[in-house]
Amino acid sequence: MNTPDLTVKHLGPATIPSPLTGVKFISENATVIYGKDASEVIEEYRENGKLCAFEQAGPRERIYHDPAWTHAAILTAGGLCPGLNDVIKGLTRTLMVRYKVPIVFGIRYGYQGLNPAYGHEPMLLTPDSVDSIHEDGGTVLGSSRGRQDEKIIVETLKRMNIKILFCIGGDGTLRCAHDIVTEIERRGLNISVVCIPKTIDNDINYIDKTFGFETAVYATNSVISAAHNEAKGTPHGVGLIHVMGRDSGFIAAYATLANTHVNYCLIPEDPFSLYEGEHALLPSLEKRLRERKHAVIIVSEGAGQHLFEGESERRDKSGNVLHHNIGEFLRDKIVEWGKDINLDLSVKYFDPSYLIRSLPAHGTDAVFCEMLAQHAVHAAMGGLTDVVIGHWNDTFTHVPIPVATSSRKKIDIESGMWDSVKSVTWKCYR
Repeated sequence: MNTPDLTVKHLGPATIPSPLTGVKFISENATVIYGKDASEVIEEYRENGKLCAFEQAGPRERIYHDPAWTHAAILTAGGLCPGLNDVIKGLTRTLMVRYKVPIVFGIRYGYQGLNPAYGHEPMLLTPDSVDSIHEDGGTVLGSSRGRQDEKIIVETLKRMNIKILFCIGGDGTLRCAHDIVTEIERRGLNISVVCIPKTIDNDINYIDKTFGFETAVYATNSVISAAHNEAKGTPHGVGLIHVMGRDSGFIAAYATLANTHVNYCLIPEDPFSLYEGEHALLPSLEKRLRERKHAVIIVSEGAGQHLFEGESERRDKSGNVLHHNIGEFLRDKIVEWGKDINLDLSVKYFDPSYLIRSLPAHGTDAVFCEMLAQHAVHAAMGGLTDVVIGHWNDTFTHVPIPVATSSRKKIDIESGMWDSVKSVTWKCYR
C-alpha cells in the first residue's frame, strides 16, 4: 500500500508553558491512523512494522511562540465559501482571548494584502470587531486570486513582525503558503504558516471534509425543489441545475441524496455521452419524459468537459482551468434535441453557484469552522509550520501542505456512496 509522508514541520522545541487552563492537552505523540480498512492496516504493519498516521491536532502543554511577543495575521484567498467569517472570528478570539496574543492583523484581499504595491492597508482584528461577522456571508477581509512574489510577502511579514500567518483557502492558496514557507526557511526566520482548508467543492486530499460543503449541500435543497416543481408544471418539463464542482462532484452527489427529486446526477468523475453508448444521456432522458413527463438534472461545473473538445483552454489567476459552461451547453442541447425528436419540452435552467457560496455557514458547518480555527491556533502556537488542519476518522489532524496538495480528492465511482446516488436516480441511466 502506497502511503504518504505525513511528517509535520516544527520550528523548534516547544519550551514555553501553555497559558491555557482547564483543557485536556494532547500528547506530543498522539496520532490518527491513516488507513481505514482493517485488513490494509494489518498488512501495512506486517510489511513495515509501523503504521502511517497523521499527527493529531489539539492544544499542547508546551508551546513554541511566546504569546506576549507574538503578532499574528489572517488572510482569506480564492473564491468565497460559507464559513469564512466564522473561521476569522474563531482564530481572532482563540488567539486573543485564550492565548492573550496582543495583536492580530487582518490582511485585506488575500495575498495581495502582503504586497505593498497594491496599497491594501491591514486591519486590526479584536474580539469586539469580529463579534458578529459570523452572521454575514463572504469574508470581512476580502479575497483575491493569483499568487504574489513570496520574497515580497516574507519581507512584509518580517517588517510587520508577524510570527504566525494563517491562510484560509483552497488548493492554490495552500500552494502559495508552501512557497512562503520555503522562502521563510531560506532566510532562517521563525515564522509559522498554518492553513485552514477552504473549498466548497470538498476536494482537498487527505481531508474528510472542508467547511462550507455542508452549507452548500443544504442550500441546494430549495433549488432542487423549485426545479422539480417547474418540471412537473408542464408536459415534458426539464429542470436543469448547474452547481459548483470543478474537478469533483461531491456537491451534486450529496445534493442528489439529500433531495431525491433529482433523476440524473452528472459529475466529472463519471463520463457521459449525449447520444450514443451505455451512458448516453439524451436517449435515457427521452424515455423518462415519455413515461414520466418530467425530469430533474443536476450537473457539476466540471462534468462533460470532453464535449468541448477543440475549444481553447483558459485559466484563472490561480492557474486553475476555467471550465466551459456545461450547464448552458446542456440546456441548449436539450432544447435542440427536443425539436429533432418532435418532443414539445420546456427546460428551466437554474445556476445557484454564487448564491450558495456567499451564504453564511449553516448549523454544524459553523461548529466545524470554529473547531478548525481553534485547532489552527493550537498548531501555530506550538510552532508548527507548512501545515494544514485536516479532519480524518472524526478527529482533527495536522497534514503537511505538500501532501494535501499532491492531488485532488474525487468521488470513487465504485464506492458505496456513488452506488447510493445511482440507486435514487432514473433506473435507465447507468
